[in-house]
Amino acid sequence: YTPPAKRRDFSTLVGPATSLAPEREHFRSDAADAADDTARSNRLLHTASRTVAEEDPITSRVQDVQHLRRLKEMGLQPTWPEAQKASQQSELQVGNAARLKTDPENMLLDSHGRHHTYLRISLTERCNLRCTYCMPPEGIDLQPEEKLLTTDEIVRLAGLFVEAGVTKIRLTGGEPTVRRDFQEVVGRVGGLPGLEQLALTTNGIILDRHLPSLASAGLAAVNISLDTLLPHRFELLTRRKGLHRVLHSIDAALEAGIPTVKVNCVVTRGVNEDELLDFVEMTRDKPINVRFIEYMPFDGNAWSSPKMVSYAEMKSTIEDRYGPMSRLQDPMTEVAKNFRPEGHAGSVSFITSMTEHFCSGCNRLRLLADGNLKVCLFGANEVSLRDALRGGASDAELRTIGKEEARAKRKQLNRDIDVLFPRMGGLNDLFAVELKKLPVA
Repeated sequence: YTPPAKRRDFSTLVGPATSLAPEREHFRSDAADAADDTARSNRLLHTASRTVAEEDPITSRVQDVQHLRRLKEMGLQPTWPEAQKASQQSELQVGNAARLKTDPENMLLDSHGRHHTYLRISLTERCNLRCTYCMPPEGIDLQPEEKLLTTDEIVRLAGLFVEAGVTKIRLTGGEPTVRRDFQEVVGRVGGLPGLEQLALTTNGIILDRHLPSLASAGLAAVNISLDTLLPHRFELLTRRKGLHRVLHSIDAALEAGIPTVKVNCVVTRGVNEDELLDFVEMTRDKPINVRFIEYMPFDGNAWSSPKMVSYAEMKSTIEDRYGPMSRLQDPMTEVAKNFRPEGHAGSVSFITSMTEHFCSGCNRLRLLADGNLKVCLFGANEVSLRDALRGGASDAELRTIGKEEARAKRKQLNRDIDVLFPRMGGLNDLFAVELKKLPVA
């Protein structure tokens, strides 16, 4: 451990007036120095943030965070917002490397200081619904099964990502529950040493039959995609019947004791924006989180900007009915803005994909069903881990591929991006999206 005061650039970044004696590794605790120490700790937090932005070595970040934690243990909390943000960002970047004994050289860190701790794994390209905004009328070409990852391959790759600091894995699709060995995958991935949270995104059609095994495997969160509460509209949107089965799955997940149950609703003007308040009403007596997602453009879904209902408009509509909602504290990596209507057991969130991007805190990677790794949801670049794995690559070689892909991740989404229509997976789980001259928020 090296205190920031001993760093070669400390006096340059903080200034000579705040330099500490080299031998001093803690702050004095007497009342006379308390105010001075608090001010100094705030400046050190700011220094840590600036250093993280300017230097690349992981070691310096670990040292900064160790120092920040010592300050907190001594009761010297940051008193200004920028210092608090610096503290959170430094903690985020270091992640859980020390706790999981992750080799800093293998951490999935990009060139902008984002530490990737969240992996989404697509188990299949298949789905038992045909949602209009996801599936083009002519359908899509599915890859032959031999080109998709086997269960053993999924577990091996997932284990390597966990060893590199991933703490959360979400199983997605297509529709993951239609995979024949779905329960085996859940059990084996959920049992990986070091994995803290296993989550699932599903349309809920056949979720209820899997809930006992999911609960025993330690499933911590389930997101259920549902865009309407009206049976006839559900059939129009999904080209299938089954609303009652989805609603039953929501209740069954709560009864099974799944800790976090969320409902993902893509809001489209002229389609379902008239149901906003009905979805909010679901949270009155049930501890669920309803997430309203801004409609997004991509080839194949007949995009037109009037279809998008903005976060601001949705929030205004809800508060006109329920009054001001309390803003919940969002983690640094949260993609949603979270609120709780007064007196409700559940909560309401907004995913502002179009009006307010959330690239700065992105900690996500995506492993597609065919073994391709994507480091950005909206990026066109992919690298095949399947080919490397089947070509005899060692664990070390696979780690290197993942690390280098993460390092090359862009800082944020550009305004003009050319991407491909998603091969499968729905708006909540796009594999590759190509946006056409995105409107600027």
